[in-house]
Amino acid sequence: MRTLRPPAGFTLIEMLVVVFIIGIVAAGVMLSVNLTGTDHELETESERLATLMNYARDAAEIQTREFGLACSATGYAFYAFDPRTALWANVTEDDALRPRTLPAGLTLKLNVEGHDIVFKPPSPEDPKKPDVMIFSNGDLSAFELTIVRDGAVRSVKLAVDAKGHIATTALPLEKTS
Repeated sequence: MRTLRPPAGFTLIEMLVVVFIIGIVAAGVMLSVNLTGTDHELETESERLATLMNYARDAAEIQTREFGLACSATGYAFYAFDPRTALWANVTEDDALRPRTLPAGLTLKLNVEGHDIVFKPPSPEDPKKPDVMIFSNGDLSAFELTIVRDGAVRSVKLAVDAKGHIATTALPLEKTS
């Protein structure tokens, strides 16, 4: 006579314990990613601005033309100097250097030659004037441009590196109060 064995498998309790453990591990991973993860939007915008500044610098040298970067708290624009009118104007012939607005939650802070720049609201009567000069010989104004996430939790600084290129540096996390 044959004896019946109980069916092989996991009990409901065993399954619940496994699901609970997986949930705890997943929650721990999600928390650690949020606490130490990167701010992709901040990194993208800082790399874009550094690349555009290097591009404008190369264009200034190639075209033997003066360029400049004008900043506001929420965006930036590249200008070119017109020697015939002795005025600065938007760069219209190169779409890469078009004016840009930062995504919500990001702001700019600028220090030029050791002085913090206070951004004023733009006025149509004010002539266009760049904050950072990009000269036709490749030289730049001494500057530090910082892109800050609201709440000053994360920020990235742009400045000229030892090789003469504009480079980004992630700044340490600051505590919000």
